[in-house]
Amino acid sequence: MMRKKMSIVLGVCCALGLANAEAQQIEKPGISTPTSFAIVVDANSYSALKTEITAYKKAVERDGLGTYIVSHNWSKPDEIRTILQKLFAQSPKLEGAVLVGDIPVPMIRDAQHLTSAFKMDQRRNWKSSSVPSDRFYDDFDLQFNFLKQDSAQKNLFYYSLSATSRQHIGMDIYTARIKPPVQKGENAIEKIRAYLQKVVAEKSKNNPLNDFFVYTGHGYNSESLNAWAGEQISLREQFPDLFKPGNTIKFMNFRMDTHMKFTLMNELQREELDMAIFHDHGSDDVQLLSGYPYVSNPQPSIDNIRRYLRAKVRAASERKGGDVEKTKKGFTESLGVPMAWMEDSFADSVKIADSIFDASTDFAIPDIKTIQPNARFVMVDACLTGSLHLDDYMAGYYPFNNGKTIVAIANSVGVLQDLWPDEMLGLLQYDLRTGNWMKHIAYLETHLFGDPTFRFNGKNSIDLNKAIVLQKNNAAYWETLLNHTSPDVQCLAMEKIFAIKGIGASAMLRNKYFNSNYGVVRMEAFKCLALINNEDFKAVLLASCNDPYEFVRRQAAYLLSDIGSEDMITPAVELYINDGHSKRVAGKAKDALAFMDSKKVKELLPSIYAKHTHLHNAKEDLDYQLKQQEYTMFKLNRDMKVIMDTSKPLKERIAEITIFRNYNYHTEVPNLISLALNANEDLGLRTTVVEALGWFFHSYQKEKIVVMCNELMAGNSTPESLKLQAQKTKRILKERNLSMK
Repeated sequence: MMRKKMSIVLGVCCALGLANAEAQQIEKPGISTPTSFAIVVDANSYSALKTEITAYKKAVERDGLGTYIVSHNWSKPDEIRTILQKLFAQSPKLEGAVLVGDIPVPMIRDAQHLTSAFKMDQRRNWKSSSVPSDRFYDDFDLQFNFLKQDSAQKNLFYYSLSATSRQHIGMDIYTARIKPPVQKGENAIEKIRAYLQKVVAEKSKNNPLNDFFVYTGHGYNSESLNAWAGEQISLREQFPDLFKPGNTIKFMNFRMDTHMKFTLMNELQREELDMAIFHDHGSDDVQLLSGYPYVSNPQPSIDNIRRYLRAKVRAASERKGGDVEKTKKGFTESLGVPMAWMEDSFADSVKIADSIFDASTDFAIPDIKTIQPNARFVMVDACLTGSLHLDDYMAGYYPFNNGKTIVAIANSVGVLQDLWPDEMLGLLQYDLRTGNWMKHIAYLETHLFGDPTFRFNGKNSIDLNKAIVLQKNNAAYWETLLNHTSPDVQCLAMEKIFAIKGIGASAMLRNKYFNSNYGVVRMEAFKCLALINNEDFKAVLLASCNDPYEFVRRQAAYLLSDIGSEDMITPAVELYINDGHSKRVAGKAKDALAFMDSKKVKELLPSIYAKHTHLHNAKEDLDYQLKQQEYTMFKLNRDMKVIMDTSKPLKERIAEITIFRNYNYHTEVPNLISLALNANEDLGLRTTVVEALGWFFHSYQKEKIVVMCNELMAGNSTPESLKLQAQKTKRILKERNLSMK
């Protein structure tokens, strides 16, 4: 029997053409299925957990997914990527993998445009300015150049995204990690053992998705009530059955109680809970749930102010050179508060009470370790909670705990608030594996923790798991689903057809936008059309400024800003005026005006406001907008003087240029191009300019940027590093604007 098994292992290795085959153990699937799955595990973990991993494999196979076990003493990520690529290329085609135990962590650099929001100066600490990402393992069209292994944390490997690589994410397979968080004295192996035993037990149960909650924390989406209400409307579209008797869906908000933490801890432990969604801010060790209570009565308001003042006074005492008395006096003068409100700042009883109050506003690692989360699927829509490169990280405590949670999704770095976290989430009602859902919505920082083959038992009229893999390039198949009763199935069909046809899908997408009564369908059409950026997109963009779905209007505000042309000024002002009750939309529309031609904005503002005679305080608001444009002109003129002045310190000039990654001041593109083309300028500065211009994704100046890239790439005297950056910037812009020639 042992001889037979060894022949299978060696035979598979030879068939795959893998080097070092004698060390890499590959166990074939026990059944034949249309697609396959791989358990990738380090040799030590496999040795200790062979019984549990084998049981997990059999449980996955009972669910209809043939499973490999691949074990090795992994020395670098490339070894795993090579195996996964080869399994994907053969039949049955690999659909996903789970990375178990001590698996190397790719730390990706020069790819921040693939994240939702992360923008950090890469001259800073490498660990902080790189993105821990398993897209290295699951997106085979992304090409990377190895840089180095971390000298202190040996399982971290740094890679740069190649200039010749595709510059957008399109996952070929899904991945997840079974990597429990561990603190000093804890045993990762035993945590994995307990988790796998739990997964095997849960896979034997029939569990439909019929009970979940959504929580929105303080500060999220500018605390916009319209954003909160909009999500409820869209989830009703996506999960209509949950709004029928016998099912449960709860929408909770930080405003509902001073300390929502305890309500949420109770909710998480309900035995019947299927899904929990958290929209909040966070870090690697905490979720920030609540702030000071929203109050209007005098005494609670005074209590809030006093807590704030005491915190500032204590901070002054802890700060080197901090002057407590000066701080107190400053607040009495600036806020008009009495000194008595700060006198008890250092009283032990008050310090303890404040500490308890503050701890009750957040959900931290010590808190989650005291409970048993039972939501089978948890979404932590927050920054850094999925910091998989750390030994200890917040999101891992959901699945790798004594409760019934099987899988969680979280982010390894900072994440944009204005994501579409619920995109196609309703597909989980159709027996879809969580991994197959995640591969359609992931950014560079998005990761699953736990079993990615987990699925809820639901509607099986269509086999989406098989279709996503085997019908990937069959437009005719997806066209049959464009009018499916589920709006999320329609969204998936649109996304697939767009991926296949590109610009050829434009008319279909426009038609879906203008004829669908589902907000999520219109949003998906809008999202795909933005990547085409043609006349159909512009027609939809203008219509989307008045869309009933708040999230569509919010994305419209972003895109008006991203384009920045003169014909976007009036729609941006109108959106700001008409949607003032939607805090996040109005805020983004106002911000958009700052990135347009301020002179033209000032010229147009009076005539636009003159059409809105019904506005209360119209003159005051107009004056405010005009002053904002005056400030923008002053600031931009000041900053550009620094950038263009060769006598200024190089570090200062480069720092100002990097700001353009976040703030796309479109009118300054020609000046920036002149710097990039100037051979007398510092190479680092020129490269920084070209990289920054790669963030002008939809700018009306994008064609000029591409012309600049072509000139640099063709120049015989252009340094190689600058050519490569020009190539990358051109690819980014072309891939986000398919209509560009």
